[in-house]
Amino acid sequence: MASSKLDEIDRKILAELQADGRMTNVELAKRVGISAPPCLRRVRTLEEAGYIRGYHADVNPRELNFEVQVFASVRLHSQSEADLAQFEARCNTWPLVRECHMLNGEIDFILKCVAPDLSTFQSFLMSDLTAAENVASVKTSLVIRCAKDEPGVPFDVLESRLAKQA
Repeated sequence: MASSKLDEIDRKILAELQADGRMTNVELAKRVGISAPPCLRRVRTLEEAGYIRGYHADVNPRELNFEVQVFASVRLHSQSEADLAQFEARCNTWPLVRECHMLNGEIDFILKCVAPDLSTFQSFLMSDLTAAENVASVKTSLVIRCAKDEPGVPFDVLESRLAKQA
């Protein structure tokens, strides 16, 4: 199911679930203008095709006393595929690393990290991240505040592009 093969109802389903993944199938069907059984079939198909990767709660880290958020820019000594994969696997073992993205350019990876306090992050930085095999350098930026945090994709942009192609 390539994105160009999704019909308008599939795209509406995705947009509605992205905005509120907790709504019932009956409510979703009503919002997209179809009955509940075909809506559920479409949702299952979208899940199986990989358009819907999962459902989760958007937990507020600060309410759980995770006061520190840091972006860490990581440069490696070697960018061989084996070394890149090894670093990615290592990131998956570090609980403070919430996101790991490989980049093109001067930086090899950017990590989004959360910690309850600065000393916990500093301990992780010194004993785990900078000490990891193949890490050449790490530059960190402490988040002061988040001005925007929207998950997913902008469906209005997708619809606009599709309208121009039609």
